[in-house]
Amino acid sequence: MNYRTYGQTGKSVSEIGFGAWQLGNGHDWAAMDDAAAISLVQEALDQGVNFFDTAPYYGFGRSEELLGKALAGRRSEAVINTKFGHGADAVTDFSAERIREYVEGSLKRLGTDYLDSILIHNPPFAYLDGKYGHYEVLEALKREGKLLAYGASVDSSREMLELISKTDIGVLEVMFNIFYQETAEAFRQAHERGIALIIKVPLDSGWLSGKYGAHSTFEGVRKRWTAGTIAKRAKLVDKVRCIADERTSMTTAALRFILAYPEVTTVIPGIRTSEQLHENVAASDAAMPQEHVQKLRELWETEIRFQGLGW
Repeated sequence: MNYRTYGQTGKSVSEIGFGAWQLGNGHDWAAMDDAAAISLVQEALDQGVNFFDTAPYYGFGRSEELLGKALAGRRSEAVINTKFGHGADAVTDFSAERIREYVEGSLKRLGTDYLDSILIHNPPFAYLDGKYGHYEVLEALKREGKLLAYGASVDSSREMLELISKTDIGVLEVMFNIFYQETAEAFRQAHERGIALIIKVPLDSGWLSGKYGAHSTFEGVRKRWTAGTIAKRAKLVDKVRCIADERTSMTTAALRFILAYPEVTTVIPGIRTSEQLHENVAASDAAMPQEHVQKLRELWETEIRFQGLGW
């Protein structure tokens, strides 16, 4: 496993992280047994994965609780990122007055006395520049030692640039993958400011694993795609299958594309099985050939950018 500097926290994180949306979350995903979830987190630690991304809303608090149980006695080995805005009570509230309550709730569920980082969880654009007092509260919590860094989880370069130009955040979590490269337009500016970049949705909600096609059907959170979107995505998947070979899976290659950007700090694919864990970790073993990186950038500009695929 390779490691990259986590912003200005003084810590290093595994370039392959652990997306924990699925832990204890029978609402959005097929239910995972608690013991299996705990074992998977501990196996990830043993494989060199030390970065874990969660949120109060994931499993209505269960993701944080299970992560806390799994990391009991090993907290010093892990870097934990959580969020606020979408609560464990299923209520969405981005008001600055509730930040401290969110932080205290996450600390309790995670069984820790500090958070490595916390993010505003995809708030409305108007909340990003700090005029509602969010960053003053976060700075106070940072001074108290309850968190090391803070930032926001967003989906566009416009949002990224608003944060980079108007705030002193230390962490950005952004959507970026082969089928969604728009956010790369602000990578350089984030890097120049010393902001850690966490990459979410790296496998395009499973499409870049290569397991979906034109005739795939979906349930749960993935039921959002229309028949037209499924057809578009299937055609694009066929165009990028060349990145895989007998030694490299689609998943591994898709993660290597993201890691080809030196500004990226860590990538957080969701992990449900030991097999998926090992496939993800393998991305850290080698780099994607530069000709593949360039070809995928060109594909985005010429055939994907304006298709409106969603996420």
